[in-house]
Amino acid sequence: MRVVFAGTPAAAVPSLQAILASGRHDVVAVVTRPDKPAGRGRELRTSPVKDVAVSHGIPVLQPRRPGDEEFLDQLRELAPDCCPVVAYGALLPPSALAVPVHGWVNLHFSLLPAWRGAAPVQHAILAGDEITGATTFLIEEGLDSGPVFGVLTAEIGPRDTAGDLLERLAVEGAGLLLATLDGIADGSLEPQPQPADGVTVAGKLTSADARVDWSAPALRVDRLIRACTPVPGAWTTFRGKRLKLAPVAPVTPLDDAALAPGEVRTEDGDAVLVGTGSAAVRLGDVQPEGRAAMPAAAWARGVRLGPGDVLE
Repeated sequence: MRVVFAGTPAAAVPSLQAILASGRHDVVAVVTRPDKPAGRGRELRTSPVKDVAVSHGIPVLQPRRPGDEEFLDQLRELAPDCCPVVAYGALLPPSALAVPVHGWVNLHFSLLPAWRGAAPVQHAILAGDEITGATTFLIEEGLDSGPVFGVLTAEIGPRDTAGDLLERLAVEGAGLLLATLDGIADGSLEPQPQPADGVTVAGKLTSADARVDWSAPALRVDRLIRACTPVPGAWTTFRGKRLKLAPVAPVTPLDDAALAPGEVRTEDGDAVLVGTGSAAVRLGDVQPEGRAAMPAAAWARGVRLGPGDVLE
């Protein structure tokens, strides 16, 4: 089939590479989000998907909005049979959805209808799910509500961060997306409606969502930090300044002396414990404002952590 691939972040790269490596479909163009200024110099940065496309000599389309007439005219001229999508990052209007013969086929990182929306991997960890997966489905106007072509399942490890899990699903999901395109091309796949029950929504997690509430149980604190790693990045404050947090670890009962929520202290020289609404947790790496990430013990020595100090 003639395909136009739509995607933006690193999680979309394995799927594009799998389609290209298969040689079974002709990628006539790639659609990705416009270049964005980044870093202290605010230089324009290209998306990982664009980098792959350019390296393969594939034309790249970067509309500000996928409903722009100029983009729609380009898409119609390309005459794609199907448009595979992985984390493109913009809502596709009906005018764009109508162009490809077989529609736009999305690879979504959850077992639909669970966790429809922008942050399915993060919400699965936050909710304490033990099983997740990936789904290919035909995009409709509703939020991730279209009929399903195929699924795969994956376990969520007890120490998985959102970054760890997304990286695995991106690789495994690439095979699912390629198999879906093959099935559409040979007529062996027909999408099936999603179940009406079990719908959950995974809205984008903001920086405000990522602030740790130390009065919550340790299990909740652990899940929040892992769900927000690497983005938007979990954080707290110490002496009025923001402190970014890498994943924490549970402590053994012998280490777990009574600590009030947010109370922080060193233990045995190299452990930094923080109280929660239940058991204490051990800090991993931390990153003070304007500094590089460092082990919690080094941070504690630098700030001269003492009795009565708290994370807020």
